Amino acid sequence: MIRIALVDDHQLFRKSLTLLLSTFEGVEVVFDTDNGTILLEKLDSGEPIDVVLLDIQMPILDGFEICKLLKKNYPDVKILIVSQLTTKEAVHKIMDCGANGFFTKNSPPELLEQAIKNVIYKDYYFDMELAAVVREAILWEKKVYANFNFTQKVSLTTREIEIILMACKELSSIEIGDKLCISTRTVEKHRKRIMEKTESKNFIGVVLYALKTNAIHLDNI
Repeated sequence: MIRIALVDDHQLFRKSLTLLLSTFEGVEVVFDTDNGTILLEKLDSGEPIDVVLLDIQMPILDGFEICKLLKKNYPDVKILIVSQLTTKEAVHKIMDCGANGFFTKNSPPELLEQAIKNVIYKDYYFDMELAAVVREAILWEKKVYANFNFTQKVSLTTREIEIILMACKELSSIEIGDKLCISTRTVEKHRKRIMEKTESKNFIGVVLYALKTNAIHLDNI
């Protein structure tokens, strides 16, 4: 069972989303709140949470601050930003704070189940809005990702590039292992090593690094 926490300052949206999530197989809403500090208190008390669905625009602590605290203190908790903000600047900040995925409130509701399961089993989720922003940034050399450190280019092995490309095609670690005839554990070790080498907070950062350094190309994904 995937245990979900909802953090959004609109009560009607939270209740509606809870009803939607109750229709997803293997998903359970543990609690919902409009306050990020309550979420942190729940986690401090030992409340088991697998995925946090997190809005950006909230009082007291905004989504960016909460995301950074979660990645620092609870790195195993997956974070899926659910927001109507789709500017390049907002998406950049979302990725920089270490979120595992970005789902816009304008997206079809039925895609949310896929997004949740992707961040659990594949470590990230590319919303179509995010994919469009990444494509524009790469093609037109926008300065959206200026704080990524690409000056010290690291060498990615052939196997590591294979794994990045397969992850881009939404293959899970189990599926990647099957295709490469290696164990799931070995795939996970490769993924962790790639993130360490590229100094990425999540696998979205790895993909961006690979694109910006021409290790992979948009045409390949």
